[in-house]
Amino acid sequence: MIIRSRLAKSANTLLTGLLASTLALPAAAVIEYTETQQDTIVELVDQLEERHYAKLRYNDDLSSEHLDNYIDSLDGGKMFFTTADLAEFEQYRTRMDEDLHKGSLDAGFAIFNRYQARLEARLGQVIDSLDTSIAAMDFTVDEQYRLNGDDREWANTQEELDERWRKHLKNQVLSLRVAEKDPEEIAETLGKRYTNQLNRVKQYNNQDVFQIYANALTELYDPHTNYLSPRRSENFNINMSLSLEGIGAVLQIEDEYTKVARIVAAGPADKQGELKAADRIVAVGQGTDGDMQDVIGWRLDEVVELIRGPKGTTVKLEVIPAKGKSDSRKQITIVRNKVKLEEQSAQSKILEIPNGDQTMRVGVIDIPAFYIDFDAMRRGDKDYKSTTRDVKALLDGLQDEGVDGIVVDLRNNGGGSLQEANELTGLFIEYGPTVQIRHSSRRVWRDGKRLRGPYYDGPLVVLINRLSASASEIFAGAIQDYQRGLIVGDRSFGKGTVQTLVPLTEGQLKLTESKFYRISGDSTQHRGVVPDIEFPSIYDPEQIGESSLNHALNWDQINPVRHRRYDDLSSLLPRVGELFQERAQTNPDFVYLEEQVNLADETRDIRALPLNEAARIAMREEQEAKALAIENRRRASRGEEPLASLDEEETSEESEDTTGDVELADGERAQDSLGVTDYSAEETEEEEENTDVLLSEAGNILVDTLVLKQRAFALNSPAESEKQQN
Repeated sequence: MIIRSRLAKSANTLLTGLLASTLALPAAAVIEYTETQQDTIVELVDQLEERHYAKLRYNDDLSSEHLDNYIDSLDGGKMFFTTADLAEFEQYRTRMDEDLHKGSLDAGFAIFNRYQARLEARLGQVIDSLDTSIAAMDFTVDEQYRLNGDDREWANTQEELDERWRKHLKNQVLSLRVAEKDPEEIAETLGKRYTNQLNRVKQYNNQDVFQIYANALTELYDPHTNYLSPRRSENFNINMSLSLEGIGAVLQIEDEYTKVARIVAAGPADKQGELKAADRIVAVGQGTDGDMQDVIGWRLDEVVELIRGPKGTTVKLEVIPAKGKSDSRKQITIVRNKVKLEEQSAQSKILEIPNGDQTMRVGVIDIPAFYIDFDAMRRGDKDYKSTTRDVKALLDGLQDEGVDGIVVDLRNNGGGSLQEANELTGLFIEYGPTVQIRHSSRRVWRDGKRLRGPYYDGPLVVLINRLSASASEIFAGAIQDYQRGLIVGDRSFGKGTVQTLVPLTEGQLKLTESKFYRISGDSTQHRGVVPDIEFPSIYDPEQIGESSLNHALNWDQINPVRHRRYDDLSSLLPRVGELFQERAQTNPDFVYLEEQVNLADETRDIRALPLNEAARIAMREEQEAKALAIENRRRASRGEEPLASLDEEETSEESEDTTGDVELADGERAQDSLGVTDYSAEETEEEEENTDVLLSEAGNILVDTLVLKQRAFALNSPAESEKQQN
């Protein structure tokens, strides 16, 4: 959010005389930068200006945006700074670019020291007055707590901040009351929480400050360009090795909570089965008997360190489940193990699709990631594991089974190896380029299948969703451009950029240096791959995907590549779309899906929570009643008994929040806070043999396309033409 005009007004009216002065810093706990960090910031700025794809100069305009972004990254909830603080910060608005070019980090460290002083003072005040504050709370008063900092104005006085914090604390207490925590336990839980936060705040060091300040700048170039401190570089390299010992869950920060963004396929959490995407982790314990440590308000890397551990050890998680009663808690015990991307192997199955008097058999190949064992390949191992090798074996097996066509399921596939995206496309085309890559130098090169060779030429449908990203988009876009198959589902994520790691004097810079383009000349960036047949939108594109990220690079075009078109699928699309719509209107599972999406939209629109206990409980019960009604309408359509409450629901669909573990084309993993909700079916033991509605519909569309092509061929055959002439 740009706050320049508001800050400028505050500067003129409140502290005009202070704009030229140095910030008055607290006498204690001042964090200072090092000479090494001075050298590092000069290198970082030079690399951004010279090598980043956007070709942005760090000038006065960008300095102004940097200031706003830095303040927002520190105090996005507007809980610590006042307008007086902001007025003082105005002196840096157009100076930071000159300072950083010279290696001066005065602005970043001065602002952070002010923030830390405010933070320590506030947490100390909350701890000292906690018992008194809780005792004075009246939960019969009608008042609201705003959830989003963007909906708040900056406070003019400390008294305004006191009132803001009173409501913040009251909301936390009420959440625990609604979760049926004992009053003594509530005070103890919050006391430990804020004491732990205060202790960690006092441990902030210059690496922490430098990283926040540097990333407030890198994010202005694009959301995938980041500075990695030495500590983060170590964690990043662990992720890149694909052998992280932990539980197999991608985490993100949402407000004060650590939220499960995605469960890694075949990882310990996935195999254990209780932890779900969108669950919020509120406490972590070591071993089966270890004490639970409250982690609300912790930094993400600190929570990750608690959860990570050696293979064979146990970690306990206390979570607020994504589905169920609001503010309820449950404990989950998981045995840590190695998590390897290679375990996410492609798998196949066969769908039986009714078609009049016939039953068509459709092969499904589910590809969760584009993986390859580079080490084994370099060693010359003839049996090294890769996506293309696995899919080729599955494809051969399905053809041996006599399937009528193939659905490639790329839902939630965040990408991975660019090499594998190219090789996989080669299984479905005879030869030709797959992708164009344009460097920041504006040089363009092409990659793909260079030699003519055998390929699968049968009917093909590719199923994507909003979380299909990067390498998935390259594959889907190539199949669409060659008109080799139909693309169905949601618009894809829209990540069409390539990052490279640049070593710095201290830490590393992950820098966007290139951009992907389809052979049609269209970028996959921002817009993503638009399906030929769109399914009900599971995700809100304003909240999920590249287009929802601040400072994402724009969509554009370059020259297309001459390429073969294997079919004229566009002529069939109108009729295929009509048949799809006819089924969707009468399919109870599609109706259920759309009602779930509408309910999720209502929940996302909630901007404030009532601090009246009766109103809060009524809100929760109203949401649960709507969810129960949706579930029971679906059960009625299936001839099943209705549920009395959601607690009875054992085999219904799980509401799954997935995300943002977006695999880059070079195999890099970027954990983006995307906050996605996926309402696709989570199979249970009773439903294992049933497929989800979206996959089933992809199979129906493949059969429709096949039948329509057969009819068109029959009408145009010589025998039919002779018959019509006679």
